Amino acid sequence: MKIILKEVKTKADLKRFVKFPFTLYKKNKFWVPPLIIDELKTLSKDKNPASDFCESKYWLAYKDDKIIGRIAGIINHKYNEKWGQKFARFGWIDFIDDIEVSKNLMDEFVNWAKAKGMNNVHGPLGFTDLDGEGLLIEGFDELSTFGSIYNYPYYKEHIEKLGFEKDVDWVEFSVSLTSTIPEKVSRIANTVAERNNLCLLKVKKAKEMLPFARDIFYLINDAYKDLYGFVELTDRQIDMYIKQYFGFIKPDYVPIILDSNNKIAAFGITMPSLSLAMQKCNGRLFPFGFIHLLKALKNNPNVDLYLTAVRPDLQNKGVNAMLMNETNNVFIRNKIQKVETNRELEGNSKIQAQWRFYENRLHKRRRCYKKSI
Repeated sequence: MKIILKEVKTKADLKRFVKFPFTLYKKNKFWVPPLIIDELKTLSKDKNPASDFCESKYWLAYKDDKIIGRIAGIINHKYNEKWGQKFARFGWIDFIDDIEVSKNLMDEFVNWAKAKGMNNVHGPLGFTDLDGEGLLIEGFDELSTFGSIYNYPYYKEHIEKLGFEKDVDWVEFSVSLTSTIPEKVSRIANTVAERNNLCLLKVKKAKEMLPFARDIFYLINDAYKDLYGFVELTDRQIDMYIKQYFGFIKPDYVPIILDSNNKIAAFGITMPSLSLAMQKCNGRLFPFGFIHLLKALKNNPNVDLYLTAVRPDLQNKGVNAMLMNETNNVFIRNKIQKVETNRELEGNSKIQAQWRFYENRLHKRRRCYKKSI
């Protein structure tokens, strides 16, 4: 039978869309499933605040009544207005190893983008910079991280055969820790704190951080505004992220640096790795999935670095050393052995220079592709 593409229109269709990777990667030990409930919220136009400025459409590919692929098309109008472009982005792309399947999916997306007046497409990208980004092109035998895209090696071959070329790469490092903090890191941290009159916010419970939650996201907007693909988050989006993620936060793992006016100067968000726990949950918190997550949060030798930001007026002044020094202290107390940096733009030499103080290896690379249409 021929390949049939169907637009996702109902809640049942959307559940099939979200669950397809669970079949495709069922026997893959490196894939980390997302939380199904989070995926449904992100892709539901009535629940994701990004729908205020994004339009989207999703498709499933079928053969013999069996799902064999999926793709999401997104037009982020704020992005196009900010950067003066007419781009549509593709995301949530998965398919079996059959070029006809990937071609049919991409053709459907491109035709939709053309009909909407777009002249370029790129991806994989999400609605915002906080969604998964970048096709994995190196590191297929490395355990993925929660919230990151994992894909089979053949995806790269398919995408490039379909005429896409590199737009930008992100790199990721695995950093090994020792039982002591590098002397240079501590020295720089102390000097920077004294010179700029900075101090660490001291809290014991996550709820004590809530008064600073919105300012954390405002700092993200300010610090990330010039980065590839970034669009400033709206207040509605910020409220959603606070509600969705602050319940998981461990205060020790989220250092916040304040200036003399008690304003946020910098912060870092790290979390005990949830990769293995998410594999055990298989996308569900209930009835028992949450137990695996709680165990991972309490006793775990591995951590993931999610976000770091320094206020623009304090950048290039060594403030990152304060964040590194504090997180390193926390990691030593909790016997952390490995840190997964998650994605960093390949040209961001200032961020990558931090890892020179530790044993590290570049173990993953992701790529955003583009194509004129």
